[in-house]
Amino acid sequence: MAVQKNAYTPYSRFPVGAAILSVSGKIFSGCNIENASFGLTICAERCAVATAVAAGERQWKAIAIASRSGVTPCGACRQVLVEFGMDFEVLLVDSESEQITARWKISELLPGAFELEP
Repeated sequence: MAVQKNAYTPYSRFPVGAAILSVSGKIFSGCNIENASFGLTICAERCAVATAVAAGERQWKAIAIASRSGVTPCGACRQVLVEFGMDFEVLLVDSESEQITARWKISELLPGAFELEP
């Protein structure tokens, strides 16, 4: 994924890119942005979510996440993702081989997600 190349990773040197495919067919991307105060680091998935929401998109078909070896989203990202649905696909991509390494529904990655009634 091209957006992975834009990641700001001076500490971990582990760039990650994410792209959300909305129900309307639009794609919204994001990359991780590290910070010296590690708790302020923004993951690629949450960056893509913010981009999609800022554009008014809240229904998704899938999110693709590219990293070396195709790692899964962290717990915080999983919880942010399920805020927008439990049925969209999560595709993990090994950026070196450009192969999909895993495919799940977000509900499979975070069973028992925390929910509040709106």
